[in-house]
Amino acid sequence: MPLQEARKIVERIKAFQQNVRDLLIRSRETSGLHEISRSSAADTIYRIDSAVEPMLIDFCQQWAQEDGPLVLVAEGLADERGHEVESLIFPRGARESEAKLRMIVDPIDGTRGLMYDKRSAWALAGVAPNKGPGTRMRDIEVAVMTELPTSKMGFADVLWAIKGHGTQAAREDLSNGKSLPLSLRPSAAENIDHGFASVVNFFPGTKVIAGQLVEHLARKLIHPSDIGTAIIFDDQYISTGGQWYELIAGHDRFIADLRPEFFRMQKEREGMCCHPYDCAAWLVAEEAGVVLTDAKGQPLDGPMDTTTGVSWIAYANSALRQLIEPHLMEFMAMQ
Repeated sequence: MPLQEARKIVERIKAFQQNVRDLLIRSRETSGLHEISRSSAADTIYRIDSAVEPMLIDFCQQWAQEDGPLVLVAEGLADERGHEVESLIFPRGARESEAKLRMIVDPIDGTRGLMYDKRSAWALAGVAPNKGPGTRMRDIEVAVMTELPTSKMGFADVLWAIKGHGTQAAREDLSNGKSLPLSLRPSAAENIDHGFASVVNFFPGTKVIAGQLVEHLARKLIHPSDIGTAIIFDDQYISTGGQWYELIAGHDRFIADLRPEFFRMQKEREGMCCHPYDCAAWLVAEEAGVVLTDAKGQPLDGPMDTTTGVSWIAYANSALRQLIEPHLMEFMAMQ
């Protein structure tokens, strides 16, 4: 993708995500945002999610009118007959083969924390050259993530990346709209002592095996006398974008979300887990220096859809990967 085109896409998505942020800020006094609107094949759709959906459709329609056909992949989409679909082509009536770009979006990643005003959510988007239904997450060449703040916050961060050109970030003053460049850098620590290292266990179903993995890593990575002390910290941030931000910003050293693998190990039907649209901004993390892999240690990848379960492992740097990965893979092989 030409650099000039990629930069134009970044600015377009940043503007859309800022509009989402502004709408949510205006909606803070609205009651019932935590009420269930409906359920999709991927997740529960709350009222706070439904408020943003029309904005996404309008955004894609305008983009397609200006720059040509576009494929949108997002949760909760519906065709003209009201049937749930994973993707829509804009403008309506265009053929998928005519689209130059394919975009995967999660307008609100972290709905549950935001709708109770507990913690920021994130608007996520990734854009790839359209290769049809076979387009992969690894094909993404532009990604943007914008913080959706809680009511007490006066600032919000925006991060973006173009493949091969690193990650950039800005901190925006919500009182006046002014923006300043922000320098973010993953941790350079070579161990997890006195740092945040987490295995996702947001919801019942895989909490036991996730806890067992944490205990296994602790016994392999810290001194036996430190077991039982507060030497490793856990942070269950219910947002994939938010977790990756914590790594990008140097707050966390290691996070693994292995729920699809855990369900498989337990010989159970796959339950609530991470999906590709939750990973729409993976490029921002990787271009910032975070090491992202799948459950087998290969570069993180998957189809650009809304229903495939995605297992991922993220290390703040390659030294931490070399330290942790052998023990993690040992645990997985024993299950």
